[in-house]
Amino acid sequence: MQDEVWTTLKVLNWTRDFLATKGVANSRLEAEWMLCAATGLDRVGLYLQYDKPLNDGELSSYRSMVARRAKREPLQHILGTQEFMGIDYEVTPDVLIPRHDTEVLIDLAVSLLPHAKTILDIGTGSGCIAVSLALKYPHSNITATDISEAALDVARRNMSRQKLEIELLSGSLFEPLAGRKFDLIVSNPPYIPTADIAGLEQEVRDFDPLRALDGGQDGLDIYRELIPRSLAFLNPSGWLLLEVGKGQAHDVLQIINVTEGFKQTTTALDPGGIERVVAAQRKENI
Repeated sequence: MQDEVWTTLKVLNWTRDFLATKGVANSRLEAEWMLCAATGLDRVGLYLQYDKPLNDGELSSYRSMVARRAKREPLQHILGTQEFMGIDYEVTPDVLIPRHDTEVLIDLAVSLLPHAKTILDIGTGSGCIAVSLALKYPHSNITATDISEAALDVARRNMSRQKLEIELLSGSLFEPLAGRKFDLIVSNPPYIPTADIAGLEQEVRDFDPLRALDGGQDGLDIYRELIPRSLAFLNPSGWLLLEVGKGQAHDVLQIINVTEGFKQTTTALDPGGIERVVAAQRKENI
């Protein structure tokens, strides 16, 4: 990309074709987003200035980003952000990149329990679930946990940007919560079967934290521990909401049913028609 004049349009066309040969599906759109980051323009601005040559600094920055993307590093890591429910979140290799499928969990929580006062997010990662719930429940007390200190640092920065006071605790599952009870407990735990990880997209397999992906032999290890333990931390008639992988809702419901501490269950579909969230309400007396 040197020794000749590279205009906005020429750069975009070249990158589209180059990234396509590397297996990047949305190569034109991703080229636009990276060029926006390199030039400070928005996507409309790129095309209003389609014949504008890039200066040396813009070209150097852009070339670095394209080289990283060609190695299938996620665009979100290159740009440093990912949008979730209308808010941009900082993302790093220490956290799972927020997926729009997870937004179903937030919507179902508000539908089932619109007046929750105490809410717990287990395995908060980037903090996108906890932040979304804090904005939906502005008068509630939100607690979020994670086993990774590095992930908690990312979550803390994301919460600070929204000027939210969310309690962050370090530890596995309910470890730092002895004696606490909540109206609503939510979690997007690791649920990929161990043997399936090698077949994931390179962006996920090589760049998302393995701890946030690997759910054990059948992907259900965390659910077997989290579901029965959650009863001691739920208020009577409180709700437990869990994101699940494709085809896992039935098995997770089975775990809930044999636990015998819940009185009703429901599920919610993601935009692709997959049962993405399983919810269970605690009995009043157990």
